[in-house]
Amino acid sequence: MRTVSASPSPQSRATAAARLERLPFSGYHKLIFLIIALAFFFDSVDLGTMTFVLGSIKKEFGLSSAQAGLVASSSFFGMTLGAAVAGLLADRFGRRPVFQWSMVLWGIASYLCSTAHDVNTLIVYRILLGFGMGMEFPIAQALLSEFVPSAQRGRMVALMDGFWPLGFITAGIVAYFVLPSLGWRSVFALLAIPAVFVLVVRRIVPESPRWLEHRGRFDDADRVVSDVESRVMRSTGLSSLPAPAQFAQPAQPTSSHGRGGALREIWSPAYRRRTTMVWLLWFFALLGFYGLTSWLGALLQQAGFAVTQSVFYTVLISLGGIPGFLCAAWLVERWGRKPTCIASLVGGGAMAFVYGQTALHGTSIALLIGTGLVMQFFLFAMWAALYTYTPELYGTGARATGSGFASAIGRIGSLIGPYVVGVVLPLFGQGGVFTLGALSFAVAALAVWVLGIETKDASLEALESSEAGLGGTPAAGDKAWEKQVD
Repeated sequence: MRTVSASPSPQSRATAAARLERLPFSGYHKLIFLIIALAFFFDSVDLGTMTFVLGSIKKEFGLSSAQAGLVASSSFFGMTLGAAVAGLLADRFGRRPVFQWSMVLWGIASYLCSTAHDVNTLIVYRILLGFGMGMEFPIAQALLSEFVPSAQRGRMVALMDGFWPLGFITAGIVAYFVLPSLGWRSVFALLAIPAVFVLVVRRIVPESPRWLEHRGRFDDADRVVSDVESRVMRSTGLSSLPAPAQFAQPAQPTSSHGRGGALREIWSPAYRRRTTMVWLLWFFALLGFYGLTSWLGALLQQAGFAVTQSVFYTVLISLGGIPGFLCAAWLVERWGRKPTCIASLVGGGAMAFVYGQTALHGTSIALLIGTGLVMQFFLFAMWAALYTYTPELYGTGARATGSGFASAIGRIGSLIGPYVVGVVLPLFGQGGVFTLGALSFAVAALAVWVLGIETKDASLEALESSEAGLGGTPAAGDKAWEKQVD
């Protein structure tokens, strides 16, 4: 059994990053992935539910189309706030407690939605629900990226994002069986139950040792990593582990950290270019995605399909996202984060334009579904690349803040997108709507191409130490980067 000295000095011990990076990928890593991905999945079910219950809510409360749109958008408003706040809290107080409280919050809010007796109360509860979901999404990607070794990090984060389409499909199945007989309130009440999953998270998922070490809590970080090492050895059957590589000792947190320090850090010279890129990426990608997907059913109805057909076709088209994220999970490790992100955005934009032309000219159902499936293939591949790429752009002290604010900027795009589509539709028709989506994805791809760096195969610490941010790799001569590549 591996022994660790009681309290070695920070300078004499291997860093948490070095010890985590040299671990073989094991059943314990898969367990951590599964728990975080399931929490991500439950959030996705809640987010997708509104697509299927909005009609029932509109009918019960006698809402106008504008009021129904406000109900649908309220959760995105909450997600914008939650994503921004969660990043700051997680960099100040830790990933684990914020991750847990996000689950408690959306569980309580989902139940409260089932008790709303007027539309204003429902909107307030939906904002609270969105706040909890907005907290969870960026923290999940930061937490997972800090546990998984570099060689598998991209694939695991991309696969986690794949639970989004699975959540959307599950929301449709739950609504299909529960909505006709028990109503929309029962759907929200049922979706509150998975919040008890927080007990599993609390028992199994530890605090990020990278974050603990960054905050100067070396003994706590040592205990967590020692436990991880023991679990990995039991899982793999190894009697010993290879010696850790040498990484620079983590910097101590500044005294201003927690009073806007992390927010200032993401706009420091080291990260300014990356932050500009990732904010443009998230804003335009989500503007295009939610501008199109939130209107898919309505646009199909406008094209002459019955309501039941439009719902069925919307779910069917979403199935294209499953092979999309699986392909992206392979490509981000094989090809790289940057080219995978650009290719998925360009492919999604091109297919959005083709899909719009297909719907506009009323061609065959098979062609409509086929182009829709390919469009969703690229769009969910985009999501996988986005979630993989973003947390790798920032150091430990600003990773959750950087991911959280990028997600928040994206949620602003998701708020604006459906409204812009509503303005464009009567002026330019469905062709104009999908052209707008295609242009949004093109702008996002251009931002990544011009401003993005490649992060494949580099340790998070190597990426943190690189301040060039101008080319396809971290700064030339970066020893940690060179060691990882070699």
